[in-house]
Amino acid sequence: MRGHMSVSAKSAPPAVGDLYRAVWRWHFYAGLLVLPFMITLALTGGLYLFHNELDDWYHADLRRVQVRQAPHLPPTALVASAQDAVPGTALKYLDPVDAGASAEITIGTDRGKTVVYVDPYDGTVLGAMPDRSTLMWTVRKLHSFKYFGTYARYLIEITAGWAIILVASGIWLWWPRGQQGGVISVRGTPQRRVFWRDLHAVTGLFAGAFILFLAVTGMPWSGVWGAKVNEWANGTNFGYPDGLRVNLPMSGQKLNDVSKTTWSLEQAQIPESTGTGQPISLDEAVAIFDRLGLHRGYAVALPGTPQGVFTGSVYPDDLSQQRVVHLDQYSGQPLLDMSYADYGPLGRALEWGINTHMGQTFGLTNQLVLLAVCAAIVLIAVSGAVMWWKRRPSGALGVPPLPQDRRVFRGLLAILAIGGVLFPLVGVSLLVMLALDMIWIRSAGRVQPSKA
Repeated sequence: MRGHMSVSAKSAPPAVGDLYRAVWRWHFYAGLLVLPFMITLALTGGLYLFHNELDDWYHADLRRVQVRQAPHLPPTALVASAQDAVPGTALKYLDPVDAGASAEITIGTDRGKTVVYVDPYDGTVLGAMPDRSTLMWTVRKLHSFKYFGTYARYLIEITAGWAIILVASGIWLWWPRGQQGGVISVRGTPQRRVFWRDLHAVTGLFAGAFILFLAVTGMPWSGVWGAKVNEWANGTNFGYPDGLRVNLPMSGQKLNDVSKTTWSLEQAQIPESTGTGQPISLDEAVAIFDRLGLHRGYAVALPGTPQGVFTGSVYPDDLSQQRVVHLDQYSGQPLLDMSYADYGPLGRALEWGINTHMGQTFGLTNQLVLLAVCAAIVLIAVSGAVMWWKRRPSGALGVPPLPQDRRVFRGLLAILAIGGVLFPLVGVSLLVMLALDMIWIRSAGRVQPSKA
């Protein structure tokens, strides 16, 4: 997003020229550090925006069935069909989201969890896959770097923090300062560096606010900041909104252990059944969830112990329809019933941000806008790389020149330090980059000239 200086270094006031060089230098470092990761996040994120559509297409033989003018079989019959095909313990039943959707039953086996897809009209088993192994679950794990271990996930926080630095410094460098061309239009041809400079700057200008939004709303998934804020937002690791903390026996199990849940409820503990006698059946539990009005497509986690509960949960695109209900497995009475409206202001804000980040809040418009932003991120990265290559002196890295007055770094580093305190891993990476910059300066022995 680097722009041309509107005046030469000789004619510009020293403070202006030096500050420009300082910002440009750190903008360069930010791009060098995170643009490869941002390309990966943009590509995988752009695909995941359409996760339901793509999974329904790619796994149509498992997820879709022919619509018939007939009632669905009872859930217990569907679970029995799934267990005939894959022997094991039934852990979860997923209600078909529409008339053309299959039922999904999660079975626990010695080899792990397996999802069995069953035709809800006649109980035919359509096939089975390991849990969370669909095309879009694979893309999601790539997007969050879960495939590469815990430490790799820390890159999410570092990338998001440096993306904020990239946008802020890029807007500062773009600022016209009397410049007429390259502000909101692209000059020249692809053979010229000014074309790539303008393409980089103008694309960044229009996409910058959206990139900031994605960076901030992606932070809840980060390894350090996200985990700590999650604990704090859930209220000393309890998980439920304040109004729902009641005197109930609670298990040590968390909601995220039994079923996919929202970020705000990952730490939520599950209550225990206190009744005695004959447990209700899955069919009766599903009938209760239907009477309570849970949105279609809800998941039912089955009790695994005498103290376990039936947990019905659903997280549709419409945030107002998010809901989690725990039923006593003996009496069928709701122990806890919570929805999006029960979250506190912080929880609602975070969930809205996450929902919008995933392209769900505003339907197709949400998906298409963020898809355009993902394409813009790739274009910004590619144009920045081409611009650097054309500017780079032969045989050199092409690091932007140091300011003559090093004092301009003080204010810049103070701003960066504030960000480092708010986002600890970003702060650590800032210190590493600062140390590497000092090593680079000393090893070079002198400041290499570079074109502005």
